[in-house]
Amino acid sequence: MTDTTPQVAPGARPWWPVLVGACWIGASAWIWATRAGVLLAGHPAYAVLTTLVGIIGLLVVVRALRGRRDGRRDGPRRPWLRALGRVAAAVVTLVVVGSLLWLRPFPASPTALDAMDGSPEVRVTSSATRITLTPTAGAPRTGLVLQPGARVDPRAYVPLLTRVSAAGVLVVVVKQPLAIGFTAIGAPGDVIDDHPEVEEWSVGGHSLGGVVASVYAEDHPDEVGGLLLWASYPLDSLADRTDLAVASVSGTNDGLATPADIEASRADLPASATFVAVEGATHAFFGDYGDQPGDGTPTISRADAQEQIAEASIALVATGP
Repeated sequence: MTDTTPQVAPGARPWWPVLVGACWIGASAWIWATRAGVLLAGHPAYAVLTTLVGIIGLLVVVRALRGRRDGRRDGPRRPWLRALGRVAAAVVTLVVVGSLLWLRPFPASPTALDAMDGSPEVRVTSSATRITLTPTAGAPRTGLVLQPGARVDPRAYVPLLTRVSAAGVLVVVVKQPLAIGFTAIGAPGDVIDDHPEVEEWSVGGHSLGGVVASVYAEDHPDEVGGLLLWASYPLDSLADRTDLAVASVSGTNDGLATPADIEASRADLPASATFVAVEGATHAFFGDYGDQPGDGTPTISRADAQEQIAEASIALVATGP
């Protein structure tokens, strides 16, 4: 019987699958090359995803090159099916690679990395899912669980939160899967369960992290007595939560959570909520991770802004909600 399977010349180039695979490999390699420290120090989910994308891309390239060397023709014989497959591959590549690149985190500054060593007043420990700041003077009675902003290295918040913890507060920074708050909505519950010695808990967060924290505060009124919003606002109305102590701290030059956004959130918070606007501060001043696209221009130093942010935060959490 004669073999009628279409053959491909040995010199033919499998350019399409190689191009697709190269995109996946390139994205993975670039992220590892530019953010290895953040990936290794953060929640493992993003590191695993980034590595998996690179491996899949490599397998696609190897399969394509091996198939062509053997003279086999991969894929459907009908041209329209081949074209449809290429469109599908392009769409998947755009979604996967585009999402992976968008998730590339803002790295903590050298100042924040140094703060991970702790201080005489605060001991800093890190695990795969959280960073814990424990005051060294006595057993803390109050605690704060903080959710980072989207795509921000959790270590970026350690310098500012060291000041809060030094006031006698156990502070836990959540390492969110893929650095997105909605992937760790229930994280405060695990922290609270692990620290029965703490009597009063507040939850809070920066930007999207504050939105997520507001969800936990709304759903767990028996566990949480305080809500700390850094350049953020609640997802749903908490206006009727008269038992919830709330502090909203914002920057007047914030280009992302603008003063108008913060003002609009008043209607969704209890009448007793405290609003502190740090004159000249921007969105990125709530952590140590450099500048952020879309943010405003500061007219105050990061150090001075963070001193005011810390004071306003301590006023809510240090003595208990």
